[in-house]
Formats: sequence, C-alpha cells, structure tokens
Amino acid sequence: MKFPNPHTLKQIAHLINCDYVGAEDFQVLGMNEIHVVEPGDIVFVDHPKYYDKALQSAATIILINKNVECPEGKALLISDDPFRDFNKLTLHFKPFKSATASISPSAKIGANTTIQPNCFIGHNVTIGDNCIIHANVTIYDDTIIGNNVNIHSGTILGASAFYYKNRPEGFDQLKSGGRVVIKDNVDIGALCTIDKGVTGDTTIGEGSKLDNQIQVGHDTIIGEKCLIASQVGIAGCCIIEDEVTIWGQVGTNSGITIGKKAVILGQTGVTKSVAGGKSYFGTPIEEARVKLKELAHVKQIPNILYQLKNK
Repeated sequence: MKFPNPHTLKQIAHLINCDYVGAEDFQVLGMNEIHVVEPGDIVFVDHPKYYDKALQSAATIILINKNVECPEGKALLISDDPFRDFNKLTLHFKPFKSATASISPSAKIGANTTIQPNCFIGHNVTIGDNCIIHANVTIYDDTIIGNNVNIHSGTILGASAFYYKNRPEGFDQLKSGGRVVIKDNVDIGALCTIDKGVTGDTTIGEGSKLDNQIQVGHDTIIGEKCLIASQVGIAGCCIIEDEVTIWGQVGTNSGITIGKKAVILGQTGVTKSVAGGKSYFGTPIEEARVKLKELAHVKQIPNILYQLKNK
C-alpha cells in the first residue's frame, strides 16, 4: 500500500508516537507485508524469529519491538507493539468511509456494463467495459475489475483478511487496507468470497473461471486461465500459477505455491507447494499416480491378512 504522498521517518514516528533510528527526513513511501515489500515501504516484525528476515528484506523501514543494529541504508521505528502500530498506520492512511449510496458516486463503471438491482459498489471501485454484475453482489472500496467480467449473485469482493493476533483479552485483527483486482475475461460464480489484501492486492488473473462458493484469502494471486470448481478454499498469501485446474472441495495451507498447469483433484488438502505440470491428490498432497497406487495397495491388506492367517 503506497501513501498518497511521501512522508518522512519523523512524521511516521509522530503518528504512532514511537522512537526512530535514522535520518528524520528518511523517505517513507508506503507499508506492506514482508512478502510484497519494496524499497520505501514499512514492514513490521514483533518476534525475534523473524527479525533477520525483516531487516534483510526489501523494506527500508522496519517497525520493530527491539532496538537492534540498523542495516545500512535503512531506518527503524522502535515500538513496544508493532502489530498495534501497523494497524494505526493502516487506519490513518486507509480509514473506513461509510457509504451514502448503493453505488458510490466515486465508482467508475465502463461502457455497456450492466449492474443488476440490489448491488453495492463502494468508494473508488473501477469496473471495466462489457461486464455483468448480477443481483446482490457486494463490491467493497477500491476494488478493480477489468473488461468482460461476469460476477454472479451473492458474491462478495473485498472483505477483510482473516489475520489475527492472539492476545490475553482476545483476538486482535490486523486491519486490511489492500484491494481486490479482477483482470479481464474473468467469470466468478455465485456466493464466492474474495478477501482484499492486508496491504497489497488479491488478484484473479485474466481468463480465469471460478465456480460457485469459492473462498480466496487475502493477498493470494491466481494466475491466468485457471479453472477452479465449487467449494474450494484458498488460504491467504498463496500463488496459483497460470492454467492450474483445481477441482471441488480442495483446501490449501497459507503461503503455498501451485505450479503452472498443475491439476489438483477433488478433496485434496494442499499442505505444501507443488510443482506444475502434474496431477495431485490426497491429504497430505501427493502426485495422483503415487497416491492412487498407495490406495490400491491398502485395499489389498485384508486379503494379505487372510492369506497369512490361513497358511
């Protein structure tokens, strides 16, 4: 998430009332999670296990809960609670704005696009040409939709990320300031839910087709010409490369990658990243030919036991 205007390190430190290490005019351009950070971004870290990863990332401003040695060319924001202060920044730069109409006056809707009754289209949404948005679709603020996109009834684009910190008093949500981006020629079935990124984009690539009742988690990137069947649940921060086929009732762990042209058979649990160009099945996931051979062998166990018993 980039800020509307560049800020200085001193200005950001003032917003969250924390100390800093670095030149007070050190430039701050935005904030992001560690997997999408760029120079000029703030990244937060609050556990020693991840200090080195954050300090060595592309981010040039590290919001951290310990005064450590600052890498050359970077700056630190020293906070007693980086999670809390990252949320403060999100709420400052991306505050919630209540709606005053079913279709926001700031929404941009392209030529020959049809919006059916009872849809909600939030602030700064962009919808391209020749789209059909069916009844009762909800499109949250800042969503970007390309040309020739069909979205069926009951689908929701842009709900908050399922990302929480467990505190003694209860779960504390990491606020979402990202977007959903739907590329050209995408079809999305009924009752799908696609969460926005925490600070970046959740993206559905050009030409991909989603069946009904699919969940896509925050910051996940689905490539071009993917085919995803009903009741699939894709966790946050996944990468689904181009031309992947995912059949019904598949679930994934967060942060995994499914390689180009992979086929994931129904009811598979994608517990790890898998290479492209192969078919997979089962939980934990294995190549389908391996898993199916294993199942065939398992079916022989009663016969083997019978033969052993009657020798």
